[in-house]
Amino acid sequence: MTIKLLAVLISALIFIFVIDLIRREKLTFKYAVLWLCISAMGVLCAAYEKLLFRAARLIGFQLPSNFIFFLVGAIFVIVSLVLTVYICQQNNRSEIMAQKLGILELELSRIKKERSDKTDRAG
Repeated sequence: MTIKLLAVLISALIFIFVIDLIRREKLTFKYAVLWLCISAMGVLCAAYEKLLFRAARLIGFQLPSNFIFFLVGAIFVIVSLVLTVYICQQNNRSEIMAQKLGILELELSRIKKERSDKTDRAG
């Protein structure tokens, strides 16, 4: 098996896996787009290796392997940034929910106290 075929196979498997995760609702399309693009780029670069060489030279890399390592590092940074934003959003939602829950508990205890006061007066 050639490295070109292996690269296409791995990229295609990642693409299929992400589609399956979307289908089973384990991953939303919003977060899957990045992975679908990465796997499509993998298939494209493996199938058309001249495209990879041209892109590497255009950006200023002498070797396509250096360009690939750069891309992988950049992808990791982007994914980390996206996940950090998502975690921050979830944290804000959790804080808001906790505050709303506290308000509801306060109102519930106030209503219970009012009811108990009314029953004490009536009895």
